[in-house]
Formats: sequence, structure tokens, C-alpha cells
Amino acid sequence: HIPIHDWVLALLGSFAAAYIYIFYSALSDRPGAPITTDIVFAVTGILLLLEATRRALGPPLMVVAGVFLLYTFAGPYMPDVIAHKGASLNKAMSHFWLTTEGVFGVALGVSTNFVFLFVLFGALLEQAGAGQYFIRLSFSLLGHLKGGPAKAAVVSSGLSGVISGSSIANVVTTGTFTIPLMKRVGFPATKAGAIEVAASTNGQLTPPIMGAAAFLMVEYVGIPYIDVIKHAILPAAISYIALFYIVHLEAVKAGMQGMPRERNLSRAEWLLVFMGGFLTMCLVGALVYFGIGWIKDVAGDASLWVIGLLVSATYILLLWLAAKFPDRHDDHELMIAPRIRTTALSGLHFLLPVVVLIWCIGKERLSPGLSAFWATMFMIIIILTQHPILRFFSGTSDLMTGVRQGMTDLFNGMVSGSRNMIGIGVATAAAGIVVGTVTLTGIGQVMTEFVELVSGGSVLLMLIFTAIISLILGMGLPTTANYIVVSSLMAPVIVSLGASHGLIVPLIAVHLFVFYFGILADDTPPVGLAAYAAAAIAKGNPIQTGIQGFTYDIRTAILPFMFIFNTQLLLIDIGSVWELLLTIFSALGAMLVFAAATQGFWLTKTKWYETIGLLLIAFTLFRPGFWWDMAWPEYEQHSGSAISQQVMTVAPGEDMRLRVAGEDFSGKYQEKTVLLAVGEETTGEDRLFNMGLELITNDDGKTIVDNIGFASPAEKAGIDFDWEILSIETINDRPPRQLMFIPALLLLLGIALMQKRRKSQTA
Repeated sequence: HIPIHDWVLALLGSFAAAYIYIFYSALSDRPGAPITTDIVFAVTGILLLLEATRRALGPPLMVVAGVFLLYTFAGPYMPDVIAHKGASLNKAMSHFWLTTEGVFGVALGVSTNFVFLFVLFGALLEQAGAGQYFIRLSFSLLGHLKGGPAKAAVVSSGLSGVISGSSIANVVTTGTFTIPLMKRVGFPATKAGAIEVAASTNGQLTPPIMGAAAFLMVEYVGIPYIDVIKHAILPAAISYIALFYIVHLEAVKAGMQGMPRERNLSRAEWLLVFMGGFLTMCLVGALVYFGIGWIKDVAGDASLWVIGLLVSATYILLLWLAAKFPDRHDDHELMIAPRIRTTALSGLHFLLPVVVLIWCIGKERLSPGLSAFWATMFMIIIILTQHPILRFFSGTSDLMTGVRQGMTDLFNGMVSGSRNMIGIGVATAAAGIVVGTVTLTGIGQVMTEFVELVSGGSVLLMLIFTAIISLILGMGLPTTANYIVVSSLMAPVIVSLGASHGLIVPLIAVHLFVFYFGILADDTPPVGLAAYAAAAIAKGNPIQTGIQGFTYDIRTAILPFMFIFNTQLLLIDIGSVWELLLTIFSALGAMLVFAAATQGFWLTKTKWYETIGLLLIAFTLFRPGFWWDMAWPEYEQHSGSAISQQVMTVAPGEDMRLRVAGEDFSGKYQEKTVLLAVGEETTGEDRLFNMGLELITNDDGKTIVDNIGFASPAEKAGIDFDWEILSIETINDRPPRQLMFIPALLLLLGIALMQKRRKSQTA
């Protein structure tokens, strides 16, 4: 029963939201000059939004939005460091509700255009049974290993991240099954819950679906979603592999065994299983990739129909296999690791819509929304048809029961997707108040000065400060809202302060930094929501579970710092295949070494000096340039007066690195490093003019910007009139920094020999 006053509030909220659409023409005729009715509905909408936020997400986000609203009106009464001239009720409400700068801004737009379809797709995939299939598949492959259920929990949570994109949802869905099994093989309640929490928080970092915040990056950073996936995939992969390794170390320390199997396989059989599976995946991938391209060339306009028929035939074939090899296990009574072949073949058709999604995003380059639409439509077809077709192949005559079950699953999936979207929609709308405050009051510039003052100009201290803000806000805010708030305030600060210290930080690196720590807040005591959920399932202490989970997640927490200073971890500036392989293996090795150091165990229990050595090795593998730059500076400095000659040494299409200085629009002097793309012009003056630079030499011999081209690369980089070109920085001809890997690996070998000798003596 819903109280009558809730119906009244719902209708008022709906009309306040629809007010812009209904009276769009009238509002467009009076921009910036709202009438009383406009303000009444704007105030009503803001108040009801705050109440909806409190009901859907609890008080924290409502309080944060309320504080920013208060700051908007109380600007003149604030301390000098954050004071502003304030805003009237008319101006503020018009800005927050009637423009695209506030509630109805980028965040809510992305939620309605992209995120809802992905949330619906995940809900339908879960309702169809894909979640349980991924769990069973993980246990069939890994359940027999030492600490097998925990290793299966890591993999199944990663696979479930494809479905949910939510760490708390991952804990609730996979943890209900995996945590009791972890406890059964010997993990204490705290560690069982913590492993599930660590795996589930990482599930939200796993492409191709990384939660709503990943789609907001597309708008905020201005890059395609496929590029977001490309930049995020290596950190997510090495983080998951390291968690798998941590679980292995915990199992070895405790002397645990795995689950018994229905039939034990020999090593040769295991090798055959994995190699056969890998080669089959490669073969299928090659057939899909090259086969569809060939069909498009041959079939032309009819290719869509041909591909549709082939996909349909594949779907029918996979359902025939699922009916022939049904997985008979009851998920809640799984005592032994199930057979691999039976489990794998029982649900391969669930992978088809995921393949469609990845294909549309990666190969066809469709928008995320359109890609999710086609994947969701395919998922709807699967839900409606899988039960009757499976019954048909199983020889069951009662097909109508399967049809009714499909209709019920579709309805429940739609309801589940809608409910899951409520929290995201309300969170992005409430976070729009924060974004609107930033654009209305200019607090972004204030934050830049404040953070620079607090950090003393240190980029590292500023990053730590940003991470702490993300963790604190993330204890009560959903990841999406946390990402919007912190990225709106801190991303420009990090980029600006980094540039002033000669560090060019790509915008995607900053946004992923904020994104990572927003997710890690889910297991950060004292209010880690995912830790509370896992502790409830494990019947353990939530604070201890959160602390243990965060110790497992330290490996993930160091990654954002590393890829700020080494952007190759985000697959940026990779020049060759060998450089790519070296980046992957060095990052993976560094993460495994770091995991061993933080767990205090490698081949045997580590001594304190070995832990220091392992941390030093991990740092060197992650960032070899830190040591190498001490011996050979990365860049060679040239006088600003030589810019016309130096610009001709840069290949067309490459970036020229300049150190510039001058006063910004507020009259504050600043120095920073900028990158400007070089064109194909034949003279230095023409190339500089194409960049937007017209230069003169003053009486002191300094090179000064006399004029800036409108909307030119120089203007976009923040260079202004009368700025000085301090120097040109070119890559120094020096030995490769990766040579630092050699002493790091020798030190690792030395530690390994010490531990191996100590282990044999103990034995």
C-alpha cells in the first residue's frame, strides 16, 4: 500500500521534471529571465530531488548536495579562501533546473542515453541465468585447486562484472554462493568476505561494462567508449591476476586443499583442456572477425540478413548442446567441482549477446547506447525463446510452460533493470547540483588554488589528497555520484598542477584515478557498503572484513598512482609490439611482486628486509624512469629563441613540447608545459602560425607571444597574449629506461634464493 501523500509527491516530481519539456518554447523565449512559475517548479523539483535521493540512496548524497546548495547562496559569508559573490534564488534555481548546467546536465543525459540500456542488459542477462552459469563455470575450472572456491570467487566476480557493473551487486549475487564454500575449505569468515569484496570491487573495473561512471568518461574526456575500454583493460587484468595470486598465497600459508572433483584429470588432460579451449576461442574469434568482413564484402546490402541467419543458427546449435549436456547441479548444494565439459556447454549461448555488444562497440564503432540496444534486443529474444527450445530439444512436449517461463523472466528482468536504474538516475541528478554549483560559483578555480596551497605544489601530495577525498565521499555516495563530484572538482586541478611541474597528465588518466578510488570506497572502513554486505553473508565482523578487504585491495590502490606517472600502463604512447609486451609483463610482474610483499609471504614467510626489497623491485618495474631520469634526464632543454629551428626537427603529426609562462585571466603568474601538434608546413614560421603562435623577440631577448590564433591549438592549450616561451624540450638520446629491469630482476633472484634456502632448512 502506497500512502496518498507519496502519490502526490510522485506526481509533483514528475510534472516538475516534465516542465522543461512541456513549456520548452516559452522557456527558450526568456533565457535567463525566469518568471515566478518557473522558479516555483524549479524549487519544487530541487526539494523533491533531495527527498528522492534520501529515500533511494540514504542521507549522505543528499547532505553533500545540500552543502553545495548552501555554498551557492552563502558565498559572501564564507571564509576568504572559498568566498564568492553568491547567487540569488532566481539565478540559482534557473541555473540548476532550467538549463543543462545543473540537474539536467551531462551526467543525467548519459544515464538516460547509455547507462539505462546497459543496466537493463545486465538485469536481463542475470535473469536468464548467466550469473549462475559464470559461477558454475569458474568452479568447474578452479574449484579443485588450493583454496579453489576463493579462486573461483575471484574469476566469477570478474565475469559477473560484465553483467552488473556494481561491486555491491556482485557481492550479493556471487557472494551468497562463494562465501559459504570458501568457509567450508578453511577460510575464516573475515577473509572469505574480504576476498569476495576485493573481487567484486574489481569487477566494476572490468571492461566492457564498468558501471555508469565509465560512460560519463566518454562525455567528460571526449573519447569513444572503445578507447575507455582500451585504457582500462590492462590495469583491470593485472589487478585481477594479482588478487588470484593473493588468494593462492593465503591458501598455501594455511595449507588448504581444494574441492574434490567428479573425476580427477591428469596434467596432460588439463593441458589439453586449456590448450584446446584457448585454440578454439582463437579459431572462433578469427572466423567471426574475418568471416563477417568477408560476408559484408560479398553480400553487400543483404549482409545484415545473412549475418542474422548465421547468428540464429549458432544460437540454435548452442541451445541443442545445452539440452544435450545439461548441468544438473543444484547451486546451493555444490559439494564437488562440476565437470568442465558439461558445465561449459550448458550455457555458451549466454556469451552471444556479450559478443554482439563487444562487436558493435569495438568493430562496428557504434555508439555505446546503440550497441547496448542491439545486445539488449538479442537478450530479449534469448529470454523468450531459450526455455521452449530447450524443452523441444529435451523431448518435452509441454512447450507452453517454457513460453510462460520466458515471459515471466522477461517481465522480472525489466522490473529488475528499472529498479536498478532508480538509484543511478537519482544519483546522477543529485550530483548535477554539485556540477551546477561548480559552474555557477567558480569554485573549481578556488579548489585549484586551495589544493595547490595544501599540497605545497607537490603532485604526489595532491594525488593523495584527491584519493582521500574520493574514499571519504565514496563511503556514503554511489560510485557514479562520487566520480562526478570529485572529477568535477579535482580533475582540472591535477592536470593544471601537473603541467606546471612539467608532467603532462592525460585527462583519461586523471578520470580513471578518481574512478578507481571511488570504487575502492566500497570496502573502506568504517562505511564500506560492499564490506557490510559480505560480512552479513559470511557472518563476520563488517569492520574487520572491510580492513582485510582493503589490505587485499592495496594492489589496486597503487595502480592509479602508477599510471599517472607511467601512462604506458594505460596503453598510451606504445610504439611497437615489443614495447607493448614489455609493458604488459613488467606491469604484471610488478603487481605480483607487490602482492607478495604486502602479504608477507612468497616462497616462505618474508623477512622485513625482503619486504622492502620486494617493494623496491615492484616500484622499479612499474616506474623504471624514476631512477633512469636521475642519470639521464628525459628531455633536453633548448632556448625559447630557437623555437623556429626546433619546430622543423619535429615530424609532422608529432607533438612539440614547450615550457611557457605568463599571467592567466585572474592576473596570476604561472608556468606550465604544453604539447602542440606540428603540421606539414615547410617553414618554421608557417608551422608556428598553424599552431596559433605569432612570436616576437623583446629587448631582453625573450621570445614573447604577440598574437594567438582563434580556436588554435595554442589557445586550447591555455597559452595567452604576452606569454613567454621559456624553452623547448626534446627527447634526450639516452639508453632505454627498461635497462633498470635488470638490477631489479637480479635482486628478485637473490631474494628467491634466500627464501628457497630458508624454506628447505625449515622443511
